[in-house]
Amino acid sequence: MEKKIGGFARFQKYIAKGNFDVTFLLIVLALLITGLVMLFSASYSYAYYSETYDHNSLHFITRQGIFAAIGVTGMLIVSKINYNYFRWFAIIGMGISLFLLLIVFVLPQWKPGFYRWIGIGSFSFQPSEIAKIAIVLFYAWACEKWEKQIKKDWKFALYFGAVAVVFAGLVALENHLSGAVLMAAISVAMLYLGGFNKWWFVFGIGAVMALVLFFVANPDLLKEYAGERIVAWLDKDYDPRGARWQTNQSLNAIGSGGLLGQGLGESKQKHLYVSEPQNDFIFAIVCEELGFVGATAIIVLYALLVWRGFVIAMNCRSKFGALLSMGIVFQVGIQTILNILVVTDTIPNTGISLPFFSYGGTSLVMLLAEMGMVLSVSRASNLRK
Repeated sequence: MEKKIGGFARFQKYIAKGNFDVTFLLIVLALLITGLVMLFSASYSYAYYSETYDHNSLHFITRQGIFAAIGVTGMLIVSKINYNYFRWFAIIGMGISLFLLLIVFVLPQWKPGFYRWIGIGSFSFQPSEIAKIAIVLFYAWACEKWEKQIKKDWKFALYFGAVAVVFAGLVALENHLSGAVLMAAISVAMLYLGGFNKWWFVFGIGAVMALVLFFVANPDLLKEYAGERIVAWLDKDYDPRGARWQTNQSLNAIGSGGLLGQGLGESKQKHLYVSEPQNDFIFAIVCEELGFVGATAIIVLYALLVWRGFVIAMNCRSKFGALLSMGIVFQVGIQTILNILVVTDTIPNTGISLPFFSYGGTSLVMLLAEMGMVLSVSRASNLRK
């Protein structure tokens, strides 16, 4: 009997105590539900007209709904795990992520010319989705473990900077430029939040910006598809039926939305004008149907998510938990900003998804699991629930 009690006691240490932050959960659910509604509105026409999906207008929302249910279940399960044990995944996760980022180059291409997907039958996922959370976990763990050294020894900046370069470089080689930019941004932010000297942060930002400006000025040095997108961004009259088509239709959708929008389900541009409107350009359909007011409300929800994640982090008892929470919500925030900048033609079309809204089962499950990690941290945070 004593052995059974002892075994149960050992198991209990893995269970997070306390209540999670209800405010954060409600924000997540609000984004998820709104995203599912808009995904159905944006996708049903495209799915209906497509032979690939057997003219089934419910194709995307059915699959996304299933993954959402799996993701919410996973989020609640993850939220019950003591966040201190997420440290175990810091090195393991990096190893798995690195393996997947490398093996994708020897597997058959899921889409011609792109190495960013690993396909298993009709199922596919992007290793970069796993790499995003893996690098957050690694830096949160490393910045806590070597907290004193990173403030004094410049070599640690080089070590951790090399990790960022390797991961961002592999993602870039997969012809996933937006993923590489996102990976670099997450890395720089995590190192800054982790306590590195601010001048290293300035150097990192400067290096990334210099690299971006160099390729903007020399798009011919990039892969054909990436260089053409930069040219199309700089020259608004370039190839209107090709490289500029998606962006031009997106701007038409945003402009026609006006202040209050055309009404939910009333988008014109989703009827085979905006290509695959359920993916990266779904925010254009949001603007067309819900208008400036609706789009602003959704942006406010994202801002609240980031704010609440930082509140949870600032009240956390450990540096690892604080960095984990901040890194996850920063990732969501910067990815949202990049997507909106693309949709509004502020930056070149990079093919980056909008969290909670864009179609993608694996990415949604991973995203909700990350939200579960933040909820786990919130259980131990010293804040009013």
